[in-house]
Formats: sequence, structure tokens, C-alpha cells
Amino acid sequence: MEIILLEKVANLGVLGDRVKVRPGYARNYLIPKGKATAATPANLARFEARRAELERIAAESLAMARTRAAQLAELIVTLSVKTGSEGRLFGSVGAADIANAVSAAGIELQKHEVRLPAGSIRQIGEYDVDLHLHSEVKTQIRVNIIAEA
Repeated sequence: MEIILLEKVANLGVLGDRVKVRPGYARNYLIPKGKATAATPANLARFEARRAELERIAAESLAMARTRAAQLAELIVTLSVKTGSEGRLFGSVGAADIANAVSAAGIELQKHEVRLPAGSIRQIGEYDVDLHLHSEVKTQIRVNIIAEA
């Protein structure tokens, strides 16, 4: 199925690219999320009419992500959790917990922007956590996990 990308999609293309993808990927993910539209003559004309607006929106989201990355680069988040013997946590600290702690500190962060490739954190200590704020903007924050008093 041939589609027109309405925003940058990782490993696929950038705004305005016409690409061929599997029909299920287009119907179930790209089109419902507003990332693409079918490449019909009517949609091509509609896209060309809106191209400037879509480019402006993409530039604004990139600038906003870079601003948030600059704020987050200096942030150190401390989470106090219940622990057992030898520093093991009762449960774990996941992406949602980190996102909530950062949001409580005053910088908006969504759960899907937090990347924990090794899985949830299950020990006390200091961790560097990757954040993907935009397809072009990635940063890290320091997360300190301490035992609850």
C-alpha cells in the first residue's frame, strides 16, 4: 500500500515522503495515529495544500522537544521506595513511576518517552535513564532510587 507521511516516522521517512508499506501497518497504525494518509490523487492535493502548516507544526514540536531536553539534562530525580534486605525493592520502578516523578518536578513527561531497555529497576542505586522526546531529540536523566525511611 502506498502512503504519504504526515510526519517523520523512524526507519520509514520524513514529512511528505511517498512510501510503500504493508497494508496492515498502514491501516492499523500509521493512518489511525495520524502519521500518514493513503496516496490517492485527492489526498495528494489535500496534502500539498496543507504542507506548510504540517511543516510548521513539525518545527514547533521539534523546538519544544529541544527545550524540554535542555531542562531535563540538569534534572536529578530521587524516588523513595520500600526495600527489603540487601537493597532489593518490593516491586519495581518502571517508566510510569519515573514519568510521574519528573512531572511532579515541574517538567511534563509521558510514560512512552521513558526508555528502560534493561527492564524495570529492581535495586536501589543511581541509574541513567534514556528519554526519547522526539524522533530527533534524545537525552538522559539521573534517577536515584533510595530506601524509604
